Amino acid sequence: MVKSNEAAEEIVSDVFIKLWQVRNKLPDIDNLKVYLYTIAKNFCLNYITRHFKNPVIRLDEMEIEPVVHAGNPEDACISADTVSKIQACIRSLPPQCRIIFQLVKEDGMSYKETAEILNVSVLTVRNQVFIATRKMAAVIPPSIQIKTAHTGRRSAS
Repeated sequence: MVKSNEAAEEIVSDVFIKLWQVRNKLPDIDNLKVYLYTIAKNFCLNYITRHFKNPVIRLDEMEIEPVVHAGNPEDACISADTVSKIQACIRSLPPQCRIIFQLVKEDGMSYKETAEILNVSVLTVRNQVFIATRKMAAVIPPSIQIKTAHTGRRSAS
């Protein structure tokens, strides 16, 4: 989000400092993962506002690079052309759909966690993942599998 490795490292340090400061309240937090994502998102937005003197940019307006992991030699054979098609397809998704797809498929978040972070319903998350997956399937040859950080959880509870 901040387009700087140094700034990102600083923000992560600040997140852990914040976590230490509120350590007594941690037992009251229902979902630590969502809590950490929210703190990190807010720290990033504060950094962008402070350092670039621009208004805060909404998450769905930010350019986020998709991640394709090659877990074995067969996966590494995905051509640069296919990877470009995948990235273009993800970039062409509507903003909210793209963010939801990346949180669920790349960051391994559950539907419920994603819904909490973005303040949308779990049904919206499910529908947006379906839309993104359908569009991706139209672009990616059936013989290629994309390895992401997704854990396969589809919790709607």
